[in-house]
Parts: sequence; structure tokens; C-alpha cells
Amino acid sequence: MATGGPIMMVLVLGGGPDGEREVSVDSATRVARALERTQENDVRLEIIDKLSVDALRTIPGDVIIPMLHGPWGEGGALQDLLVADGRPFAGCLPGPARLAMDKVATKTIAAALEIPVTPTCVLNAADPVCPLPLPVVIKPIHEGSTLGLYVCRTHDDWLTAHDESARSRRACMIEPFIEGRELTLGVLDGEALPLIEITAAEGLYDYEAKYQRDDTSYLVNPDVPPSLAQSMSERAIALCDRLGVRHLARLDYILDADGTAWILEVNTTPGFTDHSLFPMAAAAATPGPDLDMPTLCSRLVNLALRDGNKSKTTETTLAGTQEESSS
Repeated sequence: MATGGPIMMVLVLGGGPDGEREVSVDSATRVARALERTQENDVRLEIIDKLSVDALRTIPGDVIIPMLHGPWGEGGALQDLLVADGRPFAGCLPGPARLAMDKVATKTIAAALEIPVTPTCVLNAADPVCPLPLPVVIKPIHEGSTLGLYVCRTHDDWLTAHDESARSRRACMIEPFIEGRELTLGVLDGEALPLIEITAAEGLYDYEAKYQRDDTSYLVNPDVPPSLAQSMSERAIALCDRLGVRHLARLDYILDADGTAWILEVNTTPGFTDHSLFPMAAAAATPGPDLDMPTLCSRLVNLALRDGNKSKTTETTLAGTQEESSS
């Protein structure tokens, strides 16, 4: 254990009730191990389900690093508990977390910032007619890791996906399917990390390709025009700022054959597994410190301590975004 400064207990939370629980446990475990390697503070790893604020307060820790992925852990509910708990924590406050988890709201705000977004419709369970030309994608509005995602290339695909999505009782959206290169861009404390291109060995970059297969390839700083990379970085920072995102996020895109980068979603608690893209990008960031995993995780602790439960100064509202886009 390092000496010379106050020793704190860093509480790393993982698990949760969402479909990405297994990934969350992996992320949290790796973050806890990385923090232990720094020998800067004591570390406690706690795997949770849903819990009350009273239960959270019984778990020791001076600062909290939540590594839960999905609607409950990443979409505002846990963040409400963290604010009520009162201890400093890394990541979004409740309002921005809810907003970023809502893919339709995120695309509405992105459009106001002149970031390319595709036409989007909300799935109507009572209407079997596809409102957009095929091929389309159906996916939950408040979900991640491609859970519940369907690519509909034919009318039969559409009918099957429509019925299964409607039975899930989750709010779902429909958007055009775009052929292209999958890119992701991390933002750490208001600064863009290097672009990464993802190439699945076959089919979609789905849950299996993300977390279970070893034949997905990742290319840091891929061959894209420098002007496009610069524009994507600037717009990603602007979108995170408008959403009110704190500390870290990962934005996912499709780059089409015409050179347009269409934003898909914003993830405010990106994965920290050995397959995850945010730590990969941070490790490749230059110039600057070597953001290996222990250094990156220590940075999250410091950001949490720096900001406590303070919100960003600019409040985000959809109404304000709509007013701006119509002016």
C-alpha cells in the first residue's frame, strides 16, 4: 500500500438487474483489479442487484465507481440512488443519464447540433406496416449491447421482428439499416479519444461479437479523412456537453460509403472488459499520460472526487433543443 497521502476506500459497483449484468460484473472486476494495482487506496468490489439507498449506505466506501450497464444501472435509476447516498461518484448524474439512455432523445439533440442522424420512428405494436423503406433496424430505445436488436431485410423479417419486439413490451424504435464501417469514439472529461474501427468476423457486431468471440478485429486510428475525424471529435464533445454527460462516454457511429458518419447512440458507462473499446482508446491516446487501465481507473476516481455530485453548468432540455433547431 502506498503511503504519503490519505488512504480512501474506493467502492466499485457491478452487476445490476439488466441484460448486461454479466458484462457489468466483468467490467467492475477489472476496474477493481486495476485500482488495486495502483496501490493508492483500498478497493472494495461489490456485486449488486437492485438495492435501496439505505442498503447502498451500508456498503463501505469513500468514493464510488459504478460499472453497471443497461437501463437501471446506466439510465438514471442507480444515479438517483448515488445522489441520495451523497458520496462522490464517477459518471453521469440522473438527468443526463436518462437522456443519454433514450436513443430518440439523443438523436433529437444531435440533430440540433447538425450531427447526422437517420430518420427514426417509434414502433407501434398495433401497426404491422413498416413506416420506413426496408431494410430497417428495430431496437429498444432504452437498451445497450444490441440486446433486442433486429435487422429487417425482407417483409417476413419485419413481421417477425415487429411481433417479437411488441411482445417484449419495451419501447422500440425503427431506423434505416445503413451499410458501412462501424466506428466508436470515446470522450474522457471533455476530450476525445482516438477513433476505433470495429470489424466483426461475420454478421453484425452483436452481443456475441462484442463480448464472447475472439475473432472481432479492432483498429485504433483507422484510415478516415483527418477532417472527418476532427469533425467527429468536435461534435462528440459538443453532444456530450449538451446532454450533460460527465467524466466519460462512448459514442457509436456507422460511416457510410459517401463518407457520412451517422451517430447511433451514446453510452455513458462504457464497458471496461478485455474486449471493451473505451480502455483500448484511452491506452492509445497521445499526447498525454499513458492511460493504461490502472491510470485510467485512477483518473475516474479523481474525477469523482473533483466533481462530487455537482451537475454541469448548462442544463439540457429537449424543449430548448427544439427551440434552437427551429430558430
